[in-house]
Amino acid sequence: MSKKKKIIVAITGASGSIYAKLLLDNLQKLSDQVDKVGIVMSDNAKEVWRFELGNTDYDQYSFDNYHKMDFNAPFASGSAKYDTMIIVPCSMGTLGRIAHGISNDLISRAADVILKERRKLIAVVRDTPFSLIHINNLKAITEAGGIICPANPSFYSLPKTIEEVAQTVVDRVIDLAGLEKDSYRWNDI
Repeated sequence: MSKKKKIIVAITGASGSIYAKLLLDNLQKLSDQVDKVGIVMSDNAKEVWRFELGNTDYDQYSFDNYHKMDFNAPFASGSAKYDTMIIVPCSMGTLGRIAHGISNDLISRAADVILKERRKLIAVVRDTPFSLIHINNLKAITEAGGIICPANPSFYSLPKTIEEVAQTVVDRVIDLAGLEKDSYRWNDI
């Protein structure tokens, strides 16, 4: 088994809090593969979570939580050696700041660190449609080594609930992060 991963989960104010919740739920279950999880949320993320999910359960996870302006967080420096950063959901504003190297909060600073250290950045964008500005920012992140994983669910597993639909996206994110989890695989017999 490979070494346990150190993961940053950034949650922004884009719609799609269910993706963040399901990812955190899954990371708790994958504790045998995860050394540390650091969570940073924007103020808008907390507001959207409360609106969409009807709770403040983001405070209930046993992971390390950091304020969005805490530049003393370990992953504000490459020396902390976090392996992966997942921004879920990733707003287009956050994506634009990262694409242009504007590190004005912990989310954008951590993404800048992950990219400069050539580690794994996964941006789970949810907006649609994309403007040309969005497309150029998506391109810039990709060219810098980031992975754009749009929150586009799959349906070949025949999901029955909203949670099952959202889980199809989270399963892809978990795969991209290099974690092992049993999930539906197309025609895997």
